[in-house]
Amino acid sequence: MTAVSGHGPWPGGEREELEAQQQVFGDLAELPTGVDAIPFLTQLTDRGPGAAPTGRTATLLTEMPVELGPHGWKLTDRPGMDERRARAFLREDLGALAIAAHGYEGPLTVEATGPWTLAAELWSARGDRVLADVGARRDLALALASGLADHVAEVRRQVSGAEVVVQLSEALLGQVHAGVLPTFSGYSRIRGVDGPAVVEGLRPVIEAVHDAGATVVVHLGGTWVGIPPVVLAGADAIGLDLSAVGPEGWNERAWELVARATERDVMLWAGLPPARVSQCAGPALGELVGLVTEPWRRIGLPAAGLAGLTLLGAMAPGGGSTGGAPEEHRALLANLGRVAEAVTERAHA
Repeated sequence: MTAVSGHGPWPGGEREELEAQQQVFGDLAELPTGVDAIPFLTQLTDRGPGAAPTGRTATLLTEMPVELGPHGWKLTDRPGMDERRARAFLREDLGALAIAAHGYEGPLTVEATGPWTLAAELWSARGDRVLADVGARRDLALALASGLADHVAEVRRQVSGAEVVVQLSEALLGQVHAGVLPTFSGYSRIRGVDGPAVVEGLRPVIEAVHDAGATVVVHLGGTWVGIPPVVLAGADAIGLDLSAVGPEGWNERAWELVARATERDVMLWAGLPPARVSQCAGPALGELVGLVTEPWRRIGLPAAGLAGLTLLGAMAPGGGSTGGAPEEHRALLANLGRVAEAVTERAHA
């Protein structure tokens, strides 16, 4: 059956963690019959940098302390207040998850920034982006692999019945590959990373998560050129924002890569934008259904394969919060449930 899930970022401030987590579990429990729900660990990014995706993931790095600098998070010599605050946010969220998911058994997703996007966003202690240093980015990938394995184990301690799915956000992978990211000075660009190197950077992280007993989805946003290295690195699924792929979700080359991935049993997590709303007709859910099913049919994939899709809201630029109020996020989940119901019907037509 077609499933519905979401990214971690969620609007809200301090002392709202439990409410947000309960909303997610409650709303997903009310999806239409025949649609699978995959709850997710919420990240209340309004609390500050330590609760946003980059800071949260950076504090998972094993033996690589971080702190806030002029340009954002950077490596440092020893842990400080910034890292302790970020870790406290994570503990609060995990505590809320343990309460909201009490007695839950089934798939549960947690999101983290992937190694390439993290290397692009994180700065070295006394220099440029970590991405610019081949040795540093290799160490970063290994530290992230170890940290994510520990994170999976902690999630499972909080929710013993969870089948953990780690969502790696690689929103900047296309820019990393193309070599368009500016250096610290802004006067030049960091050399692009070729396909084999991208695979080697992803592989230790994916393998560590697998060894921890979890599955891996790598979200690419609209960067469909990243599909081959993600598949070769061993991901269980790819995430792609369909509206960013091309007009009405269609790009023949992109969908050829999707088709090849599904032939290797690498599933698709399809990111969809909020539905357009008309005062007369309400949300235009048919457009979202077509965004999924029309390219799928046009590229020649079997209709039955639609039942294996997971739908979720499109990733925000950089993998961060999509903004808005909680009610908007809850409405998006409800609309995705109705879209998933229609997609499932087409899979069995």
